[in-house]
Amino acid sequence: MVNTITLKNPASAKRYLFMITWPIFIEVFLQILMKLTDVFMLSFVSDQAVAAIGVVNQLMTFMFVLFNFTAMGAGVVVSQYVGANDKNGVRNTIASAITINLLFGVAVSLFVGLNRHFLLNLFSLEPELYAYASSYALIVGSALFAQAMILTISSLLQAMGHTKDVMASVFIMNALNVFGNYVLIFGALGFPRIGVTGVAISTATVRIIIMVGMFILLTKRMPVKMSLSSFFKLKKEYTTKILNIGVPSAGEQLSYNVSQLVLTVMITTLGATALATRVYSQNFMAVLVIFSLSIAKGMQIFIGQLVGAKKQDEAYEYMFMGFKFAGLVTIVIGSIFALFGQQIFSFFTDDPSLIALGSTIMIIELFLQPARTSNLVIISALRAAGDAKFPVMIGVTVMWGVLVPLAYLFGIVLGFGLPGIWFAMLIDEWIRGSFIFFRWKKKRWMNKRLVSPQL
Repeated sequence: MVNTITLKNPASAKRYLFMITWPIFIEVFLQILMKLTDVFMLSFVSDQAVAAIGVVNQLMTFMFVLFNFTAMGAGVVVSQYVGANDKNGVRNTIASAITINLLFGVAVSLFVGLNRHFLLNLFSLEPELYAYASSYALIVGSALFAQAMILTISSLLQAMGHTKDVMASVFIMNALNVFGNYVLIFGALGFPRIGVTGVAISTATVRIIIMVGMFILLTKRMPVKMSLSSFFKLKKEYTTKILNIGVPSAGEQLSYNVSQLVLTVMITTLGATALATRVYSQNFMAVLVIFSLSIAKGMQIFIGQLVGAKKQDEAYEYMFMGFKFAGLVTIVIGSIFALFGQQIFSFFTDDPSLIALGSTIMIIELFLQPARTSNLVIISALRAAGDAKFPVMIGVTVMWGVLVPLAYLFGIVLGFGLPGIWFAMLIDEWIRGSFIFFRWKKKRWMNKRLVSPQL
């Protein structure tokens, strides 16, 4: 573990932020690459398969948010304990986090596996899409507990400064996923050719393997050695701290993902082309936010450690350093996507209407991304400082008071379709981003530290 008290000047702070962020960048890139690989390989099956799995993954993303309330909360608390140089606090927080998310993950896996038909019926899918989605949801949904543990262990390792370990784990996950997809989609090396079902089997199996490997790694990285049984114990003091950060943080993400589910329901009424365009666009846009997500994750660790060490003034200044860099890179990459949108979509599909629609979305995204960067980076910094409630209050108010009504008005009532819905998303991101930016500037988060430094 690295103690942020040793960071004496901006130069050393930048070096440390770079040290913990570059592996996160590779990790985030690999996570996004894995999704793009699934989409690309499924495109050899059909655009309908891509659309169907996109709907299921929207549901899965919703479940990941539920798991993240523990992962995010534990990551913030652990990072502050690292800054406070409290190894006992780190150990007890990790034990509580593992217990909470294992139990919750098993419960969610059972729920999704047993209720997949009810969940999929919410989207009014066409028969062919429904068949693909049902098979995928049964297999991947039943293994969601593994993803719950992966998210939790990744957050804990990163909070302790072991970002390279998470990067290596995701690299192995990518390699196994590509191999599994290849042999089961195309029937290579004597494996059966089972298309969408093969992708589901590959995804579920790889997650379970990586879960086991990362748990073993966590036991080796603990600052204080623990027996296996001690990983599965709840302590009220630490559980409360995790939930005080995790529940509001998850509330903001939960609101976002539920609103996105509602938008997906609207888009399904526009037809398969619009739905497939959304799936492709979301995966391409994931590339745009690689830098923002990386800086946001690194900033959460860094700010948490600084706040734990009672260095709030330094935390205030260093946040802007990361925010400016993420914003600049995002605008540059977004401009490239906007200029070459048609060529990018043509690589994945030969449907001219889908290509035309997708290239329009790329242009709107260019203007949307700066605000999204603000939300990702500054909300992570506020969360790391212990100020988790304000973002969820703004998120719920604006998403449901602005985003959803405007998406319905522009996309459905006025007939602008998918571009109209995307324009509503642009307005939503800019309003929320403005509120979050001024929250950080006013420094009201400075008195919300969760732990006390150890002498």
